[in-house]
Amino acid sequence: MSALLGLIQGRYYILDQIGRGGMTTVHKALDLQEDREVAIKLLAPYLVKEPKFKARFEREVEVLRQLEHPNIVPILNFGEHEGSPFIVMPFVSTGTLADKLKSGPLTPQEGARLMSELSGALAYAHEQGIVHRDIKPSNILLDEQGTAMLSDFGLAHLADAQESLTGSAVIGTPAYMSPEQCQGSPIDARSDQYSLGVVLYQLTTGYLPYESDTPMGVVLKHINEPLPRPRDLNPNLPAPIEAVLIKALAKNPAHRYPTV
Repeated sequence: MSALLGLIQGRYYILDQIGRGGMTTVHKALDLQEDREVAIKLLAPYLVKEPKFKARFEREVEVLRQLEHPNIVPILNFGEHEGSPFIVMPFVSTGTLADKLKSGPLTPQEGARLMSELSGALAYAHEQGIVHRDIKPSNILLDEQGTAMLSDFGLAHLADAQESLTGSAVIGTPAYMSPEQCQGSPIDARSDQYSLGVVLYQLTTGYLPYESDTPMGVVLKHINEPLPRPRDLNPNLPAPIEAVLIKALAKNPAHRYPTV
């Protein structure tokens, strides 16, 4: 995936590449029209090989631009550069939840606050008929006050739609995927609930519920293995939080909460 250089669309001056993943590269840029720093996500070229992808991308992004919630990173603009679509978002300099977790688990109080913010964002999105599909700490930005903001709504959906045309693997991050997503089954808001439950498990215990030497090993554990009890890993975890985790991380979606 090539990096962006210079000025694009006569408006965004690229300052630096700040991130890279399987589906996107992320660049810090200056929006000359609005005189502000922004983040630009350039989608991988393989996503646009199918002729119908561009129209699908534009439809999806127009829907996502309507999401207005204090805990959802907004899409400011979108376009195309040398055949690859890109999305423009606010630049957040303070990092992600993944960065914060490098120093260890959060307190139950911190975890509860973040989960309240994120569950509110998801409930709002689900009411609009939008499922995130790739909830994980690196997709959760933290502002200077520590407020959580969920990013990358729709990117996994776009990639999954493209991969279904090519017969490739299910899109997602195995450590945070629900059992039904691991199996390639249809998913709904309850899959997001499971992924958010994995994040809360990690926040409060310092561990992921399932780990393996290979991505497939993690997938099989999500599908087949009982949940390791959170309080075995963190005896100080309040029993009500453990109960929430056990229900949110039920293998059967019907056994989870009706909504986040």
